[in-house]
Amino acid sequence: MIPFKIIDVKEGIMNTRILLVDDEVEFVDTLAERLRNRNFHVTKAFDGNSALEKLKEFNFDIMILDVQMPGTSGIDVLKTVKKLKPLTEVLMLTGHGTVETAIEGMRQGAFDFLLKPCKIDMLLKKISNACQRKSEQEERIQKAMVEKLSTSPMSVFDHL
Repeated sequence: MIPFKIIDVKEGIMNTRILLVDDEVEFVDTLAERLRNRNFHVTKAFDGNSALEKLKEFNFDIMILDVQMPGTSGIDVLKTVKKLKPLTEVLMLTGHGTVETAIEGMRQGAFDFLLKPCKIDMLLKKISNACQRKSEQEERIQKAMVEKLSTSPMSVFDHL
């Protein structure tokens, strides 16, 4: 069983690795600092291509991803994230949100969608919920692997 990581949403989630992706440098720097002050491990990227490079190099629990960026859009980054690292939970952020964009993001596998500016408490709650879901998915995978391993050796005797 994978232990649940949350201590207190106000203090952060221990060892949670967040990739923060937005082309607004000041926004990213400020939000990264606020999250680090709450004990999150934060890596910054300022465009979709940089985010994907970092994703290939490191594992992240959560990606906070802007929808509209120059070059590769947030939706395109999301599609690639879900192919490369399907257990990485993605929170979509936008200052230009539409219902259609939110629906498309959710359809492509985003965990949730927030409008900028969002209150830090709301973002922390969404991060907590995303970590909970990731933990539950990892636990299901681990249980399935244990079940498969525990039944596989016995199946050898069925063929004797």
